[in-house]
Amino acid sequence: MQKITLLINCPDRKGIVTTITQFILEKQGNIVYLDQHVDREERVFFMRVEAEFDEPDFSLAQFEKQFVNQFEADYQLKYQLYDALHKPRLALFVSKYDHCLYDLLGRNASGELEVEIPLIISNHPDLEIVAKRFDIPFKFIPVTKATKAAAEAEQIRIIRDNKIDLIVLARYMQIVSNDFVSQFKHQIINIHHSFLPAFIGAKPYHAAFERGVKIIGATSHYVTADLDEGPIIEQEIVRVSHVHSVQDFILKGRDLEKVVLARAIKAHIEHKVLVYGNKTVIFA
Repeated sequence: MQKITLLINCPDRKGIVTTITQFILEKQGNIVYLDQHVDREERVFFMRVEAEFDEPDFSLAQFEKQFVNQFEADYQLKYQLYDALHKPRLALFVSKYDHCLYDLLGRNASGELEVEIPLIISNHPDLEIVAKRFDIPFKFIPVTKATKAAAEAEQIRIIRDNKIDLIVLARYMQIVSNDFVSQFKHQIINIHHSFLPAFIGAKPYHAAFERGVKIIGATSHYVTADLDEGPIIEQEIVRVSHVHSVQDFILKGRDLEKVVLARAIKAHIEHKVLVYGNKTVIFA
């Protein structure tokens, strides 16, 4: 059986759902999920569909060609079509912090994340021991101001060679260049250790503590050329008070980072995220 996931957005008009579902039915497909949203201010229609095909001669390429011919021009439609049975391949980028790395590897080992993790890339050697525990290849690529371009070229080569679908910056403490980002549009997810856009920088929890904040948070987003301003996928907060120390803030923050990053990755690999402008539509 072949299973597909289809994401679309186009100018809103009557009959879109009926027309597309009828098209899938005519191709002998069985719709098992459908969700939609209309941005009434922008008058834009969004939809996510999962469909199954049990015809032995079903061709995803042929389905896509026929779908494009029928809808793309007439509906001014943008779409993403996925083989829902494909297991995505992730590359984890890390530095010295290990909490997100351990969390993601543990979730994957337990079957919570349906992905393959063929490599871990780091600008420090410290976390190679973690990679060895999970029997995952570890690539140490030092990054300095003088070697940054060469280091990123090596990273890109490794990513291409390993057919990586998604890059996860699991507390990777380096700013990736615009050239790097441009080659993997909406394929790089970062976890930001604050509730964007407040308290950016190296010590957000210290800054939050000094301001006497009542909530702290974490944000996971796609990486774009504008630092920490990419489309947001997931956020979460926790309440704090005057009784909590800076260390309490850090521990609570790290818990949030793990959960938020895992949720964002799960939404992405299940094709539940549709990027529109600098925002996202997250389907249930």
